[in-house]
Amino acid sequence: MLQKITLRLALAFSMFLSYSTQAQQWGNYTLYSTLNGTTTYLVDTNGTTFKTWTHTSANKNGYSAYLIPGGTLLRSVARSGNSFMGGPICGQVQKVDWNGTIIWDFVYSTTNYCSHHDIHPMPNGNVLVIAYERRTAAEVFAAGSTTSIEMWPDKIVEIEPVGLNGGNIVWEWKAWDHLVQNVDPLKANYQTSIVNNPQLLNINYNTAKDWMHMNGVSYNPMLDQITFSSHNLDEIYVIDHSTTTAEAAGHTGGNSGKGGDILYRWGNPLAYQAGGTATINVVHDAHWNPENVPNPGYLCAYNNKGISSNASCGDQVAPPYNGYNYTITPGSAFLPATYTLRQPSGGYNSNMGNMQVLPNGNTIICISTAGVIKEFDPNGNLLWSKTTTGSTPKAFRYDSCFVFNPAPAIPIVTENNDTLYSTPAVTYQWYFNGYQIAGATSQTYVPTQSGNYKVRITDANGCVLQYSVDNFITVATGISETNNSIELNLYPNPTKGVLIIQHNYSNEPFEVLVTDEVGKLLISEKNSAYVDLSSFETGIYFVTIITSSAGKTTQRISHIR
Repeated sequence: MLQKITLRLALAFSMFLSYSTQAQQWGNYTLYSTLNGTTTYLVDTNGTTFKTWTHTSANKNGYSAYLIPGGTLLRSVARSGNSFMGGPICGQVQKVDWNGTIIWDFVYSTTNYCSHHDIHPMPNGNVLVIAYERRTAAEVFAAGSTTSIEMWPDKIVEIEPVGLNGGNIVWEWKAWDHLVQNVDPLKANYQTSIVNNPQLLNINYNTAKDWMHMNGVSYNPMLDQITFSSHNLDEIYVIDHSTTTAEAAGHTGGNSGKGGDILYRWGNPLAYQAGGTATINVVHDAHWNPENVPNPGYLCAYNNKGISSNASCGDQVAPPYNGYNYTITPGSAFLPATYTLRQPSGGYNSNMGNMQVLPNGNTIICISTAGVIKEFDPNGNLLWSKTTTGSTPKAFRYDSCFVFNPAPAIPIVTENNDTLYSTPAVTYQWYFNGYQIAGATSQTYVPTQSGNYKVRITDANGCVLQYSVDNFITVATGISETNNSIELNLYPNPTKGVLIIQHNYSNEPFEVLVTDEVGKLLISEKNSAYVDLSSFETGIYFVTIITSSAGKTTQRISHIR
């Protein structure tokens, strides 16, 4: 049986690594780079430089730099010649191996869009990128803005590296697709109430060319969700990544059932006309606490003016989780009303900055414009500090196990006779609908109910986590996978889009599921007579019919153009 799912993900997630609250440093190396510099540094806990990556003057440091397990550097690049101007504009992203060889160098910059600020490494090797997209004054006015100006609303793209310089955009989310306004009833995005539509962004709140100014992006592999932060709107947000790009542009689909709409937002209820007080005053670095630290599942951010107009801090928030969604009382603000935990930085920076909670409960704070990195213990005692030679947007602490051990291969999950099997690994942890299943730590798992399942494994040293890329849908019915008593007819097959469904149990409620070749759920509908695949790529798909009396049956479909 599954452990009861609580509303707080932090209680549902168990600790993967034990931690201590003793006043001692954690980890071995701190990674940082200075804005527009040409060096990325890895320093030890004595502050001594352990390793550097040297970049050319044409590939100066952008905003973010991360280590990928095994010592590969992922960095944004301040590319010259971008059509968009401002800070920190990037336009380029690179992967650089331990020896300094560039193994991927991708430009994401045209006259219509340009990457900026943060990037994020995905478990599958892809990269999330924040980018501006250009919207004309005419488009802005047509979207219900009371100000007719050119705007640069943000979008998030997932890029699959291809070769040395190539990349496929495999997923995309645009803020522009999720706007609301209450001033012009003739516009399509008109709603009488802003507060009753917190899933949308009010285009008339703090309207400006650089409207949102996103500056942080991060991924939650258990929930398959993305969080990001907005400097100008003083909020952090959560959206669903399990959608297709087409669903991300709409309001239905994905694990949440809400498409690309905002699932959760926190920090400034004034942005959606809810009651309450703004907790964030300039925000950077939205991310989740991962599984191997205290309070996993808490949302974190750097609050530049959180304590006062000249005192910064790192805040943690316990969101009101409700499955793949978040609880809210209609007409009010998302809870909590204020931060759950706070670490004062002992300094101030007007912009940039980040925080990182470590496995032993310590916190890394980067006071960016002052060029100071600090480590505090859980009681707020300063244990370590490092002064850099310039503005340092972000800094991250890693242990040697992570630095020198590549991630294990992404686990593959298969199903046979109602049992899920993971490819071999050292340790296992199964999840149901984004939440840990208590005690499910074997290579196999027998599901007890319909839903999304995935597995997390570790490498031989137990220090690198890896997650199965896709969720798998199964039904524990006590019968075989394919029930021959269900006469299923899907046509035309191959199909160019719309697929007609006929089966002999249409007189009772049934569910229709469409998955891709690796088992990712793409469509979930009730009692439907057809499914539309026209928005998906060509390839092989599987359509499953589920009934309460006869179980389920699945057929293979070819989608062609």
